[in-house]
Parts: sequence; structure tokens; C-alpha cells
Amino acid sequence: MERLFSPWRSDYIASFKDEKKKEGESLFTRIAGENKDAKNLVLVRKTHCYVMMNLYPYNSGHLLIIPYKQTAEMADLTAEECTELMQTTAEMIELLKKTLKPHGFNFGANLGRVAGAGIDDHIHFHVVPRWNGDVNFMPTIAETRVVSEAMRATYKKLKKNLKK
Repeated sequence: MERLFSPWRSDYIASFKDEKKKEGESLFTRIAGENKDAKNLVLVRKTHCYVMMNLYPYNSGHLLIIPYKQTAEMADLTAEECTELMQTTAEMIELLKKTLKPHGFNFGANLGRVAGAGIDDHIHFHVVPRWNGDVNFMPTIAETRVVSEAMRATYKKLKKNLKK
């Protein structure tokens, strides 16, 4: 069996244990309260939600749209919060089109741990840019995902195009 050294995985796994120790506060609530946007890869802050890059992306430019309100239930969000989440999603898709020129997108949410939510106590939406040919043998054969660009490089590109 081949092995691919990926030390970042230990940080990812530990982040779940660390978050469970903080009673009631999700990772997203903590990040929302910090003034460390560049460190946390937060791109945009709105009235009811914010956008950050996924620290463990499926593809370059994988974004998360996160309400400030910590809830696992869609029904707990107000109409205003839902509207802003969807408007922000549309804006981020346009930003990704302009900046990274993907051929398509995956968009959605994993509601609950069994549905694949890594952080299941704070609803959030994923926008994943996709390109023709971006799926290869690595995830299937090697259980490894290849991300084609450094996170900070993508962050800088997106921030630059936000200002235009």
C-alpha cells in the first residue's frame, strides 16, 4: 500500500475534539467572534452571515457560507437570514466564476452527522467550484484528494476580486 504523508489531517481530527470541549460554542461561532479574518480565511462579513474558505477543501476555492446564528436546524433561521445566505451564495458563485473560471459548482449543506456534516451543530453551506477533468483516480484508488492551488494563493485572488 502506498502512503501519502498528510500531517494536516491530525489538525483536522483534533479540531473536532477541541470544539467538543467548548460547551455550546461551535468552531464557526468562535471564528465569527474573532478579529482574525486573514488567518481564518474569512472573505466576507455580512449582517447575518459570513463567508470563509474551507480549511479542508474538496477543491481549490471551496467556500463555506455560515450564518452567525448557531443552529443545526434550517427552521431556526429567519426569513432575513435565509435570504441573505442565498444572496451571499449567488455573489460568491459570481466571484468564483470571475476569479477561478470553473465549469460548474456543487452547492449544498450536510444536515446532521450521518449526512456528512463535520460540524453538525452549526448549519453552513458549501460552494465547491468544479472543472472538467478535476476528478481523477486519486480519491477512488488512493483515498486522497488533490487540491490544485495553495489556500493562501486562492484567498488572495478572491480578496482582490472582492474589491472590484
